[in-house]
Amino acid sequence: MTARIDYMAVAPEALKILLSQEAYLAQHFADSQTLSVTLWELVKLRISQINQCAFCIDMHTKDALKYGETPERIIGLSAWREMPLYTVNERAALAWAEQLTAAKAASDEMYQHTLAKLGERGIVDLTIAVNAINSWNRIVKAFQPVVGEYQPS
Repeated sequence: MTARIDYMAVAPEALKILLSQEAYLAQHFADSQTLSVTLWELVKLRISQINQCAFCIDMHTKDALKYGETPERIIGLSAWREMPLYTVNERAALAWAEQLTAAKAASDEMYQHTLAKLGERGIVDLTIAVNAINSWNRIVKAFQPVVGEYQPS
């Protein structure tokens, strides 16, 4: 693979916007009663699987493990609907994330179900998180940083 530009170095001010969004999400997922940092990592990982973003799959697998996620739940994520490893709230979050990533409008029924499980703040924060990882996936797929070198801080 040919090396591509270092997007962080070329447009640091633009990337600060996304990094600021990540800081907001980290704080709100850490403080949430219905969302958790591990769920946030599972959502990022699942969306990265759908978008086939190898760098982000590597990153969020490592981060999920760092935050205490189990290998079984990470391995089962691509078939989460058939796996008995995820809570009702996690299932609602994963379904919402997949729906938005597919660029399909969420039905009133799905919206009401997700709202009932996650609350107003939860559904807003989750929607922002889905937007964020989809943005990162597209940036990374364009500039293709080296896969496998990421190490959690």
